[in-house]
Amino acid sequence: MDWKEVLRRRLATPNTDPNNQKSEQELKDEEMDLFTKYYSEWKGGRKNTNELYKTIPRFYYRLPAEDEVLLQKLREESRAVFLQRKSRELLDNEELQNLWFLLDKHQTPPMIGEEAMINYENFLKVGEKAGPKCKQFFTAKVFAKLLHTDSYGRISIMQFFNYVMRKGNQFSLCLIEFLPSRN
Repeated sequence: MDWKEVLRRRLATPNTDPNNQKSEQELKDEEMDLFTKYYSEWKGGRKNTNELYKTIPRFYYRLPAEDEVLLQKLREESRAVFLQRKSRELLDNEELQNLWFLLDKHQTPPMIGEEAMINYENFLKVGEKAGPKCKQFFTAKVFAKLLHTDSYGRISIMQFFNYVMRKGNQFSLCLIEFLPSRN
């Protein structure tokens, strides 16, 4: 018998037995149980995945209460270590000057007006010479972001340098915002 036919018959014959009447909550519970049963059968054999969820690491921890001094100290110390690590990744003035020197040395002719340009090949050479802190800026993605309408496939050295400066400044502002205030 087709399930459509069973459903039609069930809907066609009203249930008039007063002893068989169920409360609305019981009907909802029964419906949820049936849904869960049929859904798990439909998923088919994924019952083991629920146990895998137990091995997923926890990613959210509530903030410690005021009376949990040890947890507060741990949080402050971990934040300080994180900020120190991130601040070491920032370029200092000497590294920025070195980057500008390398970019200027490897510019690709012809210039557009007063604007010095660099192609992707020289861009990668500068990336190798600039050092490990600058490595994050010398990617194809960054080059493509800054590539606009140059017929030689180059980017502006000034635009790239400003991009590096902005990224550093954004993080510097974040550092200032998250540093604990000294009272």
